[in-house]
Amino acid sequence: MPLPHDEAFKKLLETFFQEFIELFFPELDSMLDYSETRFLMQELLVDIVGEEARELDLLLEIRYKGLDGYILIHLEPQSYRDSRFHERMFIYFSRLFERYRKEHKLIIPIAIFTSDEIREEQDTLEMVIPEHQILRFQFLKVELRKQNWRRFIDSDNAVAAALLAKMGYTTREARDVRREFLRMFMKLKTRLDQGRLALVMSVADLYFQPDRAQDEEIIQELMIQYPEEGEAIMELMPAWKRWGYEEGIAEGIEQGIEKGIVKGIEKGIEQGIEQGIEQGIEQGIERGIEKGQAEIIRKLLLHGFTPEEVSKAVELPVEKIKKLM
Repeated sequence: MPLPHDEAFKKLLETFFQEFIELFFPELDSMLDYSETRFLMQELLVDIVGEEARELDLLLEIRYKGLDGYILIHLEPQSYRDSRFHERMFIYFSRLFERYRKEHKLIIPIAIFTSDEIREEQDTLEMVIPEHQILRFQFLKVELRKQNWRRFIDSDNAVAAALLAKMGYTTREARDVRREFLRMFMKLKTRLDQGRLALVMSVADLYFQPDRAQDEEIIQELMIQYPEEGEAIMELMPAWKRWGYEEGIAEGIEQGIEKGIVKGIEKGIEQGIEQGIEQGIEQGIERGIEKGQAEIIRKLLLHGFTPEEVSKAVELPVEKIKKLM
């Protein structure tokens, strides 16, 4: 089951905080000591905005080289239009300053705008009178739709891959973006564990609209470009397995229900109908899964995979693959 959007995005920032800063704020990156980083507990931040009783999305403590001490960094993703968001950021900042000013010499607020709209997000709150500036508050910001996706395709940064579909591109470029994401993901497989890879894929899946035929074409192209990575490329696309199973299960359930009803009617009693349907559904699911597997195996073999490679991809004995051939 995919993670909800907010939870997935928050998990991405927690897991790849350093990569996020490196990608969008290289100057700040050079001033941070990532060996001493601590995320503050969420429950400590409840009621930080008084009556609104909101929670900050992410707040972490990290050592800042320029001050030889610890600072706070507040990360706040924003996915919808809010004309007073800049005021809210100032309220968060002022409450944080009130609470932590004795222990931390610097607080850095960062907003990440994930809306599909391209617009200039206000990042400053000012109060002035003639010849005097009373207040000028400005937070750091990332507006994903304003980022040109081509800038990131040669990067091995996990955040760049996960958020590539949220970058700025045209409808005509959508297929190229999908292809480059899969290529980037393949590069990440050489240095990330399965848990982090799954997180990158789950976040990217929130923003991509996968097209089955298109993905099959892209996989074939990548296999030609990287022939030695055939098995790894297939593992990029868990959707292939899902599609095969889902089609087979759906058809199997339908056949199972029909078979179960017939059995139930033959018995002529209500209990028989219920048991017949239940048994038919179970048999239908089993047959559907087998049919889905067979379809996946057929496609893999047609794409040039050896029986041994197919055996690893679908986790079936080689003998059974050869029998299906």
